[in-house]
Amino acid sequence: MTLTARNLSFRYGRQPVLSEVSFELAPGGFHALLGPNGAGKSTLFGLLTRLLAIQCGDVLLDGRSLKRHPAAALRQLGVVFQQNALDLDLTVRQNLMYHAGLHGLSLRQARRLCDQELERFGLLARAGDAVRLLNGGHRRRVEIARALLHQPSLLLLDEPTVGLDVPSRQALNQHVRSLCRDRGLTVLWATHLIEEVDSNDPVLILHRGQLLANGEGHALCQAEGTATLAETFQALTGETTS
Repeated sequence: MTLTARNLSFRYGRQPVLSEVSFELAPGGFHALLGPNGAGKSTLFGLLTRLLAIQCGDVLLDGRSLKRHPAAALRQLGVVFQQNALDLDLTVRQNLMYHAGLHGLSLRQARRLCDQELERFGLLARAGDAVRLLNGGHRRRVEIARALLHQPSLLLLDEPTVGLDVPSRQALNQHVRSLCRDRGLTVLWATHLIEEVDSNDPVLILHRGQLLANGEGHALCQAEGTATLAETFQALTGETTS
């Protein structure tokens, strides 16, 4: 799926948060949205998912306007937000089955896809466990499995590794990359952690509501005359990132 953002601007009251942000995500790849806390990443995700009303500009999913055809466009979208959105008192399977029901899947479809996604994430043996019994890394895997249950073409992840230890962050990042390779999934991975971004990734650098750079990591480094993405980020923003 191709996602196109056209001149997205947003303000809370009189406070501008995003200013004419435009980009396009090519289908079937891992795209990194890099920016510090407060850069506007979560606001951008709010617009891409219609949690926030689009004030200025538009979002196109495979050419279909999110403004004019929101239901049809959003059916192709899976989302993992920064804040955990699982019901801790339900089992892993119950969380997924509830999501399946919201998307209109039949009981037979839901059971099959639930087992398929949990097996893919190595969690089938934990399907009957309450979510509160899982560690942070496994909870994130459940959230991604749930987001993929209705077989979307585009997956948005907003700071998905917040609160995880380094090995869990690395494992989750690599697993999502494997989904891009194996399933042709288009992914937008928002992070403030430079180590989660590879120099070969298409990278969007967002800072104070403005998109300062858009291109493959190594090309951005070359353009700025820097050796690493961390140096590129500092050169463009005057700040350091983790």
